[in-house]
Amino acid sequence: MFYFDSSIIILIPALLVAIWAQYKVSSTFNKYSRYGSHNGYTGSQVARMLLDGSGLYDVPVELIPGKLSDHYDPSKRVMRLSQDVYYGNSVASIGVAAHETGHAIQHKNGYVPLIIRNSIVPVVNFGSNASWILLLAGFILGIRGLVNLGIILFTSVVLFQIITLPVELNASKRALRMLEGKNILYSGELSGARSVLSAAAMTYVAAILTSIANLLRLIYISRDRN
Repeated sequence: MFYFDSSIIILIPALLVAIWAQYKVSSTFNKYSRYGSHNGYTGSQVARMLLDGSGLYDVPVELIPGKLSDHYDPSKRVMRLSQDVYYGNSVASIGVAAHETGHAIQHKNGYVPLIIRNSIVPVVNFGSNASWILLLAGFILGIRGLVNLGIILFTSVVLFQIITLPVELNASKRALRMLEGKNILYSGELSGARSVLSAAAMTYVAAILTSIANLLRLIYISRDRN
């Protein structure tokens, strides 16, 4: 007999937002990838200029595979840009490169939300994996304590997603300010970069909603099995 898990309904709104956010960031990046910047700088050149202008001469800019896989690694103090961003001279590429530079500057300046996020990464990595093992074991064995511990550990994932949002928004704010202040992008181009970064921010909002929905679902399931 077919069994329908009614708790899955809790996840549906968040999953729909996540799908929409992923589509939005991809389509917006593709749209503004067709708009070349007036100055003709590539993403790697912009990253290098902004890093040097912030005294981060020792932070290398590396090329990595993948699409929109760009990130700043605080543990190794290195910026990694995808091919489209590294070589691209579009408004989208420059916006993403400047955003990652914003993270490097956050790291240099000791931006508190970034420090908190980085400090809980080991806990989150452990919690995201161990929580499901504990929950499954708790449900199978009927041990309430394991279920509760799994839920507590999963809460660290929710906390991480919540802390990530202001970190990303601040990096984007820094990026747009630098691009305008150094005349790397002009007014019309800045609006395009802002659109790309705003779309990217929605993926972090979606991640928060999805993690909260998962947490609520776990709490619902645990109470339903009491």
